[in-house]
Amino acid sequence: MGEGGELAHIDLIVGSKSGPVGMAFTNGMTQLSAGHTPLLAVIRPNLPVKPSTLIVPKVTVENLDQASKIFGPAQTGVAKAIADAMEEGIIQKEEAEDQVIIASVFIHPEAKDYNKIYRYNYGATKLALKRALIGFPDADTVLYEKDRSIHPVMGFKVTKLWDPPYLQIALDIPDLDLITHVLSQVPKNDHLIIEAGTPLIKRYGLDVLGKIREIKPDAFIVADLKTLDTGNLEARMASDLTADAVVISGLAPIETIDKAIEEAKKTGIYAVIDMLNVDDPVEVLRQLKTLPEVVELHRAIDVELYGEGSHEAWGAIGAIKELGQILVGVAGGITEDTVQLALDSGADILIVGRAITKSKDVEGACRRFLKALNKEEIDQRRVMTDF
Repeated sequence: MGEGGELAHIDLIVGSKSGPVGMAFTNGMTQLSAGHTPLLAVIRPNLPVKPSTLIVPKVTVENLDQASKIFGPAQTGVAKAIADAMEEGIIQKEEAEDQVIIASVFIHPEAKDYNKIYRYNYGATKLALKRALIGFPDADTVLYEKDRSIHPVMGFKVTKLWDPPYLQIALDIPDLDLITHVLSQVPKNDHLIIEAGTPLIKRYGLDVLGKIREIKPDAFIVADLKTLDTGNLEARMASDLTADAVVISGLAPIETIDKAIEEAKKTGIYAVIDMLNVDDPVEVLRQLKTLPEVVELHRAIDVELYGEGSHEAWGAIGAIKELGQILVGVAGGITEDTVQLALDSGADILIVGRAITKSKDVEGACRRFLKALNKEEIDQRRVMTDF
């Protein structure tokens, strides 16, 4: 809670004196270490709070100035928060004698404002205590938030595909200067996926992913390797070079696809199966040990079997989705005129190449596609206030 050097970080445990928390409380009081001496939370000298609370500094206390921040505003903030929590009924008064609390407190050595140190630690302790006693978060909250929330100290955003449909820009042109030009015009939007196409990777290698990441640091980047062999090795290579997804060919041996999916899950990236030239995508999926996150129904650039804009090649979308939670992407001849056909077919990801990368107005083309997907606005980073 809070900001700057005075930001408060509280880890809190509450439990019975006679249980493991009580034992930890006693050990904390008796097993002292230099610079990390625990202290009791007190309202004022000689008036410890109830439930009895032990404050454990997270940061080594190196001098009297740092000690005064812990023994002054932080100690008081924690104690007052617990006393107020009992007055407000968060802690039951009749249980206070049997309970003990251990609060790990972080005070940055550069913190200066005692008022903020007090207020932030008061608020963080009250919030931590309330959450602890109601069992926050429950499993459903964790699953809901895991792909939506952003850690404030992370430094970058890990994007997950939890809100389809998405627009995927296929960078298939093996010209780094042109790709750089295109990426510089792509607007910021959390429903945009950037694909490092197979021709681009074949010319520049997987290191091209780093070039894309420099220009679009928060983008969801797909490495279109169309893996046919050594599935685990290629999935690991893509992950190591910051790809968010790796593409495996549906023509690969089932064992290769299984290994690639397993490695992708191990490294936390998406496995994508490209069904280009696969006669029966559903049958391939049924043979797998684990389903991929994404399946691409792909018509080759060189083949115009059904005529530009046709969606006959996308007819398996419904059958694929019946197998499990799979996003389905469609590629091949998608233009602004065929977006609705793709969406009506059940597509979650529209993979567009030349209609954007060869456009004279790349940004305008992207925005028109996003408008057709009803995804023009960015989902703003939310300030989480659970209570």
